[in-house]
Amino acid sequence: MNLVIVESPGKIKKIQSFLGASFRVMASVGHVRDLPEKEIGVEPPDFRPHYVPTDRGKDVLAKLASAAKDAEAVYLATDPDREGEAIAWHLEDALRLKGAKRITYTEITDTAVKAALGNARSVDRDLVAAQEGRRVLDRLVGYMVSPVLSRQVGERFSAGRVQSPAVRLVVDRERAIRNFRVTVHYGVELTFEAAEHITDGWKAAWLPKRGWLAEGEEYILDKAIAAQVAAVSALEVSDCQESESKAAPPAPFVTSTLQQAASAALKINPKRTMELAQKLYEAGHITYMRTDSPNLSEEAVAAIRSWAGQHDYPLPAKPRAWKSKAGAQEAHEAIRPTHIEVEEAGETEEEKALYRMIRLRAIASQLSDAVFAVRVVTLTGTVDGKQAVVFEARGRALIEPGWKALTAKDETDEDDEEPENQVPQVEPGRQLSPQAATVLTKKTKPPARYTEAALIKELEHRGIGRPSTYAAILDNITGRGYLQLEKRQLVPTAKGEKVVDSLVDYFAFLDYEFTRQMEEDLDRIAEGQVQYLAVVSAAHSQLDQELGQFVVKTSPKCPDCGKPLRHMVKADSKDKKGYNFWSCSGYPDCPATFADAGGVPGDRQEKKALEPSGFDCPKCGKPLIRRTGTSKAGKPYDFFGCSGFKAGCKASFDVKEDGTPDFEKAEKKKQS
Repeated sequence: MNLVIVESPGKIKKIQSFLGASFRVMASVGHVRDLPEKEIGVEPPDFRPHYVPTDRGKDVLAKLASAAKDAEAVYLATDPDREGEAIAWHLEDALRLKGAKRITYTEITDTAVKAALGNARSVDRDLVAAQEGRRVLDRLVGYMVSPVLSRQVGERFSAGRVQSPAVRLVVDRERAIRNFRVTVHYGVELTFEAAEHITDGWKAAWLPKRGWLAEGEEYILDKAIAAQVAAVSALEVSDCQESESKAAPPAPFVTSTLQQAASAALKINPKRTMELAQKLYEAGHITYMRTDSPNLSEEAVAAIRSWAGQHDYPLPAKPRAWKSKAGAQEAHEAIRPTHIEVEEAGETEEEKALYRMIRLRAIASQLSDAVFAVRVVTLTGTVDGKQAVVFEARGRALIEPGWKALTAKDETDEDDEEPENQVPQVEPGRQLSPQAATVLTKKTKPPARYTEAALIKELEHRGIGRPSTYAAILDNITGRGYLQLEKRQLVPTAKGEKVVDSLVDYFAFLDYEFTRQMEEDLDRIAEGQVQYLAVVSAAHSQLDQELGQFVVKTSPKCPDCGKPLRHMVKADSKDKKGYNFWSCSGYPDCPATFADAGGVPGDRQEKKALEPSGFDCPKCGKPLIRRTGTSKAGKPYDFFGCSGFKAGCKASFDVKEDGTPDFEKAEKKKQS
């Protein structure tokens, strides 16, 4: 019997049906080990992670160990990405497997799975190191910065290597919107009478940059000037240009564009999109959904072109190939149907809608360009017989639909459509008089708030995060209350703005370029160009230095010794009382403490002087002090203690009914 270990239980039945009785397919159910929850789990100088089984992983590992013991061969068939490679290594290490075979496939079909078995390899330790680097860097930022940040600001906050820059993007955009000042400006639109087949007339817009704006000016701010231009009564056609424009189809979906398109066209958020895509993948309907390569396999392209030809869709002479973005991980192809001829797949309406979108996008990517006839007419005239004025009429018409015959609109490029303003063919030199003139009042618009789709696009553009992380980033920053959705737009909360302001001037991981460079370093680890230890130790050293500077620069100073004060905060719990005060970091040399006054140090907390009781300690002769109060556990106490306890005398005595020390009871205890 051969054992095949996959990640998801949803794949077991399908793959088992391909392999038959000589194979047993089991699932790791994702990660079986991780860093510990209540400690950082990684320390200098070697930064070797301390892994522990997850709660679910304990039982999974026990079952897999039992099955592996009797297996002739063990195949690690976890997902074909860094995360999957890391899970394969964890299984190999935790189960102490000797000679385990690593196999990958990007579609769950009989052909692909059996081909993978014939191309087994060992676990790629460079890919594992890259995933480990990401996990450890995230842990260092979270565990080193978050507690210090919370203590300094007096509020529970978390910092994240990638989540914090994502929050910053939204905060920066929101502040740009708040600070935006609307500029009212003016334009002119002329309407000419119907011509040829254009029944509603055609329009031309004034080009004020042609002689009406001084250098550095962008808009006409004087309405009277626009009204003066609108009074133009005669114009001459100075040019009529005929041309064609082509619109290439969009590339097949990668992870980020799938999330963007599903958000824009289907109103499905990124996290849900990935859940639906996972189900389609596990059912064998689509290829692997975590990828940033926009290209398809040769076999897939051939199948699409064959299907398109059979259904009379236009094809270019050569198959299309797409340029990947910088840093793309091209281990496997773009997202596509496993069988292009299958028009509908999925169990739910959401799954079916997502599948249709993936299928149409894959087919469209190989079809011919859409071709438009473009006509631009330039008209010139004079205002009051003096100053020249130029108008332009621009229009286009679809003459060859190409890929648009299959899908009329690219879901992700919503702002790329030109108006279908049809313009007649007019000969240069022809004299025209406008039928109507309209002065247009225009207002500049602030930048738009990010939608989830737009934020993913921006993160990808800046090189922050990777395909497998986008949905988790959004889920994290909204779940922690740093951002909220309002009419499908992301808006920072007061908490989100505060966490950004608290970090941005002190830590490099808030810098967009630094974060992009760190992602590139992780890619270089995956490619074997740099070592895990070099990247992680350098990041830790910088972070440690920044933390020290952060504490010094953000802490109030102790009036007694000048050292930073620390905000000591702990909430009440069932068994322990909470506290909220400021303490000198020089303790115990400097014991100064101060009450909290709304997040800043308040009045000094003076310790109540303990006066001698009039009785001396029979052990050392120093004065006894009567101590009364309530312990942290809530229990009252009342006893006499020696004032020389710091010098080593621990003598204490109960209080008798008359309020004196019970020396006799203490002596009896000593003798017994």
